[in-house]
Amino acid sequence: MDLDLDLDVFVGPFDLLLSIVLREEISLLEVELGEVVTSYVNHLEQRGEMELEVATEFLVLIASLLELKSRLMLPGAEEEFGEMKPAEAVEELVARMLEYRRYRDAGKVLAAHFESQRGYLYRSAPLPPELRRVAVEAAEPVYQPDQLAAAIGDLLEAPSRPDLSHMRATVSLQRRLSIVRTALARSARFDFDEQFGREDRLTQAVTILALLELYKRGDAAWEQTEQCGPITVRRTSGTDGLGTDGLGTDGLGTDRLAEAG
Repeated sequence: MDLDLDLDVFVGPFDLLLSIVLREEISLLEVELGEVVTSYVNHLEQRGEMELEVATEFLVLIASLLELKSRLMLPGAEEEFGEMKPAEAVEELVARMLEYRRYRDAGKVLAAHFESQRGYLYRSAPLPPELRRVAVEAAEPVYQPDQLAAAIGDLLEAPSRPDLSHMRATVSLQRRLSIVRTALARSARFDFDEQFGREDRLTQAVTILALLELYKRGDAAWEQTEQCGPITVRRTSGTDGLGTDGLGTDGLGTDRLAEAG
């Protein structure tokens, strides 16, 4: 800032005074900060305008200098300040200015949020009792007829069909058991991929559970000559055993698990 000072210990711009104080060429105790503030106020009166950002930075600098000067004036504070090197003092002042800038930016965000919500008004008190029940004849219309007709028309329109593509159909283990039994009744041996390869992965998984159920009962078995190779399912009992539709006690839990999938 272009602020010229005329003090007892210094004559020149304010920026130069700040640099000299930080380099400890002039003791901060000898600088009358009140005169600095008075000179800045006179400077603003002469210009006839004030930049809010520049004025705020000036206040932060003066507040930091006042704090440093108060440390020097307090008993025992001189040793603490003497241990601080000029570079450390500069770093401390810069850190405080950066912290001030963070708070200033946060204030701008909150102010913008407040302005965006200014158009919404909320009623914090209930309606008076005399306004809660009003006759239709005494009521005054506060709507446009075309808007009311449009609103009622939207209510009469049938809603669009919901999208169910994200839902997966339930696969019943009982149903897959019936299909596997039918396939074994037609042929004593069949290839699993040829018979069920076109089904989705969930249906194929439940079909494997159905084969495990038949294997537990001794009605069917399968062969696989190599890892991840074709699976050949074969019948190990007569057609009478394959005609049973019920599940045993152990099969109920598997059926529920498959339906939940």
